[in-house]
Amino acid sequence: MPQAIHFISIGGSAMHNLALSLHHQGYQITGSDDEIYEPSRSRLAQHGLLPAEMGWFPEKISHHLSAVIVGMHARSDNPELARAQELDLPIFSYPEFIYQQSKQKQRVVIAGSHGKTTITSMILHVLKYHNRKFDYLVGAQLDGFETMAQLTPDAPIIIIEGDEYASSPIDPRPKFLHYHPHIALISGIAWDHVNIYPTWDQYVDQFELLAEAMPKAGILVFDETDDMLDVIGQKEREDIVKLPYEAHPSDIVDGQTLLITKKGEKIPVLVFGEHNMKNIAGAMTVLDRIGITDDQFYAAIPTFKGAARRLEKIAERGNRILFRDFAHAPSKVEATTEAVKRQYPDRKLLAVVELHTYSSLNKNFLSQYKNCLDAAEEAVVYFNAHTLAVKQLEPITAEDILTAFDRANLRVFTDSDALADYLSQQRDAADVFLLMSSGTFGNLSNDKLIKQLL
Repeated sequence: MPQAIHFISIGGSAMHNLALSLHHQGYQITGSDDEIYEPSRSRLAQHGLLPAEMGWFPEKISHHLSAVIVGMHARSDNPELARAQELDLPIFSYPEFIYQQSKQKQRVVIAGSHGKTTITSMILHVLKYHNRKFDYLVGAQLDGFETMAQLTPDAPIIIIEGDEYASSPIDPRPKFLHYHPHIALISGIAWDHVNIYPTWDQYVDQFELLAEAMPKAGILVFDETDDMLDVIGQKEREDIVKLPYEAHPSDIVDGQTLLITKKGEKIPVLVFGEHNMKNIAGAMTVLDRIGITDDQFYAAIPTFKGAARRLEKIAERGNRILFRDFAHAPSKVEATTEAVKRQYPDRKLLAVVELHTYSSLNKNFLSQYKNCLDAAEEAVVYFNAHTLAVKQLEPITAEDILTAFDRANLRVFTDSDALADYLSQQRDAADVFLLMSSGTFGNLSNDKLIKQLL
């Protein structure tokens, strides 16, 4: 009889991928949620795992379950969770469950405020290219991978994207503390998640805890060009190997980024920007420690297209290009805007950022965005009053945005149709359009943008 596992909040990005992975392994999977969006809904339905109706049903929780996995979307007073506690069933957050299933594996955790999805994706791409056996957990859909999570009985290693968000509604500890990595990479520290970590010091402390919790003979890989991270990384810790890295040497020729190897060879890659050269260096450092040589890395990396929505080229026609990117925190917005401008220095760049997260819509946090769009000739900010209401945040005005960003020609929109109209008007004025958000710009479709702009 296969183990039966119930997911409370099965529709989450990581949760539904873990459910699919365990389903493929032969586990008996059930789940509940009060709302499930695409693509989770279609993917769960395809495998017969979509709940018959939305809501919470304590009667689904019984002694026949081997475990209950609870996601962050659920509340601490969730009726299914209460029933599982009443029955004294094994209850896990998904990071706890992944650790339990990977105790016998070498665990590699990629953490940091930015770049962790891309670095994890690069490592997975190179390992797959060379037919290595591995398990993984990553925060975006990748070319060639059916799910964003895989847990198997026989893979000797697991590559985990570890974030600093709370583990579950009953466990406020950062997810990455549960993984107990043999190798940990921290890509950089830039204050975000102000709703979870109200101060810079509280935020930094989480990464210090990760470094301090490394086991003996652990390996800590870190970006030494990040001042705060260098302080954490260079600290002496007994039996811990420190491996700092900096951006991989590169060149840009006619809009094409080339990696420059130690032998002087030039390797073309599809990703670009200083931040991605750091991501490449970090991935190489980790891969070197798990048996991938530099030559093997350079053989695989030219075909790496990037993770979904990470500086993704949506369309290109003639001299005009449309990019979409997941960037939303100030440091990410600045790095992405600068990367695109450096890649296309002779083209006019129009950059648009949507304020969508708790932090970005917090009036006290807005000043962190000052100068972050300076690399673009034209800059636009979009936010939606409905999002503020849903998140129960204090209202902000266009004037608040203009003051915080401190940019003379900044345009602010609160209506997605008005934003689309403005972008259409810029069709002949700008060459490169960069849209940055963890949201959807009020459901502004890629097809509509391509039609209007290209």
